Amino acid sequence: YAIGVAEPVGVYFDTHGTGVADETRIEHAVRKLFPMTPKGIIDTLKLRRPIYRQTAAYGHFGRTEKGFEWEKTDKAEALREEVLGKGAKVKKALAVA
Repeated sequence: YAIGVAEPVGVYFDTHGTGVADETRIEHAVRKLFPMTPKGIIDTLKLRRPIYRQTAAYGHFGRTEKGFEWEKTDKAEALREEVLGKGAKVKKALAVA
C-alpha cells in the first residue's frame, strides 16, 4: 500500500514451486475477487464487530469457530475458475515435510 492509493501497489505471493498456473493470472484473479481497499477488507472480514476478546485467547489463525471470516474458503472455487477456467480440476499437492 502507498499513501493516498486505495488499492495495494503490489500483490506478492510464492507458490513454493507447486503452482499450476502463471503467477500473473493468479494475481489478476486475486485482485478481481478479493476487495483489497482498507474499507473492502474491513467490510469483507467484518472487522467492525467486537471479536477481539476471542482472538486474544488462542490467536487469530487456524480457528474453526463461527465468526472468523478470514478462515473461510468460500472463494476457492471462484478463484480456481478465474485462474484455470471453468470446470478445471487440480490435483492436490502433497505436503513436503
